[in-house]
Amino acid sequence: MSELDAIRLAEGNWQRTTKGTTSPTAAEQPLLYTPLNLGGTPYLNAIGFPGFYPFTRGIYPTMYRGRLWTMRQYAGFGAAEDSNARYRYLLEQGQTGLSVAFDLPTQIGYDSDHPMAVGEVGKVGVAIDSIADFEVLLGGIPLDQISLSMTINATAAILLAMFVVAGEKRGVAPQALRGTVQNDILKEYIARGTYIFPPEPSLRLVADIIEFCAHEMPRFNAISVSGYHIREAGSTASQEVAFTLADGLVYCEAALHRGLAIDAFAPQLSFFFAAHNNVLEETAKFRAARRLWARLIRDRYGPKDSKSMQLRFHAQTAGSALAAQQPQNNIVRVALQAAAAILGGAQSLHTNSWDEALALPSEEAAHLALRTQQILAHESGLADTVDPVGGSYCVEAMTDRIEAEATDYLKRIDDAGGMLRAVSDGYVQREIEQAAYSYQQKVEKGERIVVGSNRFQEESNGALELPEIGPDIGERQIEKLKQVRQSRDTSQVAQALSTVRETAHGGGNLMPPIIAAVRASATVGEIADALRQVFGIYNPHISGNR
Repeated sequence: MSELDAIRLAEGNWQRTTKGTTSPTAAEQPLLYTPLNLGGTPYLNAIGFPGFYPFTRGIYPTMYRGRLWTMRQYAGFGAAEDSNARYRYLLEQGQTGLSVAFDLPTQIGYDSDHPMAVGEVGKVGVAIDSIADFEVLLGGIPLDQISLSMTINATAAILLAMFVVAGEKRGVAPQALRGTVQNDILKEYIARGTYIFPPEPSLRLVADIIEFCAHEMPRFNAISVSGYHIREAGSTASQEVAFTLADGLVYCEAALHRGLAIDAFAPQLSFFFAAHNNVLEETAKFRAARRLWARLIRDRYGPKDSKSMQLRFHAQTAGSALAAQQPQNNIVRVALQAAAAILGGAQSLHTNSWDEALALPSEEAAHLALRTQQILAHESGLADTVDPVGGSYCVEAMTDRIEAEATDYLKRIDDAGGMLRAVSDGYVQREIEQAAYSYQQKVEKGERIVVGSNRFQEESNGALELPEIGPDIGERQIEKLKQVRQSRDTSQVAQALSTVRETAHGGGNLMPPIIAAVRASATVGEIADALRQVFGIYNPHISGNR
């Protein structure tokens, strides 16, 4: 009798002793994992060693023993001066990278004095209208020493241009700038909604940035393919992996269509995932995503550089998992989610503040969120060993399951005509909506326990003091915008915007003319309007989308 047969026999005897003794609430998971759950998974081909294909155990040989993940707290609110103060405070407290949240007008290409911006200026992120604001945003911060991540998509080219121009003014060349621009427009159509243009010109802008960074900004990540927002919309872990990697393949194809070799741009692709509540499943999800991406790139494109197959990712703890009831419970949730990201091998991490279910994070809560990362890094032991959960029957079986489920989704997407068709037809959105609905039903029925929300409730202990963004932010921003317009050379701005339109009509890369427009002090709204005039706008309910 082989060892596996002996285990199978012994497991049958054990199962007979457990019938009727386990809770039904975790019925989706096996009660116990054994070597039988691994199905003879070959170690070298499927698990291997960190730093080597298929990168299941991490993309670097020594992982956190060589260098800790970047502690990159996501922040941005009010005017540039307000956010700059928060950034400098967090850097003083030991944060190692900046991550900028922009307000909605900036995200969808409207200046602060536009009617569409009323009531939204500085609310969910920092208001940026021109290079003058961007310079204030990064004032006193050494641009050649920090890594800057910008969560921006439809107007990503404009904000990246501002980073380039801000660097020029400080004597820092584009080649020395480090960081990431999200630049993932497909997930906006899927899950988030801050798109401007129809998909085709939007993909052109994505490819322009990838091409520009490949030639001019070798230390900068040209895109952060974002599963985070897909998960926040209600997807399962497997859907998050599948739909994110499917988006990533579309961007690869767009860059290859430009004539770029896979090794010229793939090492500058990065990813962004949510770290949710189920610690073991989330750990497995990150490992599965890394292995599946390596196989997809190898098999489809045959790169010569192993870095082209490495899935580098930023993780953020799950905002949708934070509860407004008993909000300090969120401290525990965030710590567990962060542990999952670390066990899964994240390259950078943001930990949410406990009060974010109620308002923008207070300085005290943001401080505690950063300290959470530092305690995990230096006191928990999680960073002392590469992939400490590797070899766990449970985690390895979950890794295999998530990879298999994601692979099945990718096949269905390919069979349906590709990711663009799947998004246009609403297939991806429907799958996410069904998953979100199923989860919410379980919460409402009490099959999924949310502590303090549907179980262990208690009376509120009174209102908390929460930070607020007052209406004066919009007034201040509009006044600054007036000053910018009065002080600039209007003919130079007009010429720069005309060049943006001409390039948009043609086939050239839009980054150089957008950089020139930013340099001339053209505003976010003006540059976006120049592109709107050529590309039109996207409305999912109107055919033509002009």
